[in-house]
Amino acid sequence: MNRMWKIGSVEIENPFVLAPMAGVTDLPFRGLCKEQGAGLICTEMVSAKAISFHNKNTKALMEINPKEHPVSLQLFGNEPELMAEVARSIEEQPFDILDINMGCPVPKVVNNGEGSALLKDPALIGKIVREISHAIKKPVTAKIRIGFEGYDVDPVEIAKIIEDAGGAAVAVHGRTRQQYYAGEANWEVIGRIKDAVSIPVIGNGDVDSPLKAEKMMKDTGCDSIMIGRAVRGNPWIFREMNHYFETGELLEKPDPKEIREMILRHARWQIELKGEFTGIREMRKHVAWYTSGMRHSAGLRRESNTIENYESLERLLSKPE
Repeated sequence: MNRMWKIGSVEIENPFVLAPMAGVTDLPFRGLCKEQGAGLICTEMVSAKAISFHNKNTKALMEINPKEHPVSLQLFGNEPELMAEVARSIEEQPFDILDINMGCPVPKVVNNGEGSALLKDPALIGKIVREISHAIKKPVTAKIRIGFEGYDVDPVEIAKIIEDAGGAAVAVHGRTRQQYYAGEANWEVIGRIKDAVSIPVIGNGDVDSPLKAEKMMKDTGCDSIMIGRAVRGNPWIFREMNHYFETGELLEKPDPKEIREMILRHARWQIELKGEFTGIREMRKHVAWYTSGMRHSAGLRRESNTIENYESLERLLSKPE
């Protein structure tokens, strides 16, 4: 069954997209998701302003492995001219799609008028997308939420503005800003957006299994599915999705041995890229996610917060069940 789809001229071999998540979708984790079959990979969000200041840490966030393609680089900001200038300055870098963050609910971002704060100003959204899509040849997309507290936000209208301004696709998280990640995602709005625009619509929110992915596609008609929190500690979800959509069969979950091997590989990749001190500390949260639901996971999680090096991680994971 051919499940190929496109954003602009970029061909994507299946409809399962890794969501951009700050502090999660770094180079090693993206690589693991790609190996498991993610169709499109998204980077952590990168500040347009920080790029314009040639910030060193920002440069590291933008590193891309040749095996990741197609990959979407996510930019955040609120100044159309600056963002267009930055987009132009980085276009030669190896990303395939440039995405604009219009959904981040975090106060630090929102209080700067960035992320989901843009939903309050549809005209500014149009200007940002128009300026950037005129500045570069690569496809420009946007990720939105469906509302912002205290403002009369019409997400269908916003999606149409994004399309009219030259946007090549829109990802829709079916929650408002104040919901953060609580409550249920509203898929009905995703369906209404799909009916209103002709560019691809990427549905996002509450998909944590192949059956939920199938239901979202049936209920909303969306072109693809973006998976966020459900992939933390679970890159196998992409393997499960692809297998189910190809065969109708649900795969077994990975066993503890496979989980251990994945954690150690992930850790080695982190250390190779960031050095042992940073790499291992960044692994602590991943270990908690990977082992969630396993026997003794609470103890493992507690102890993982004290690991200092690769050997102590190995020792922790080789403890008997």
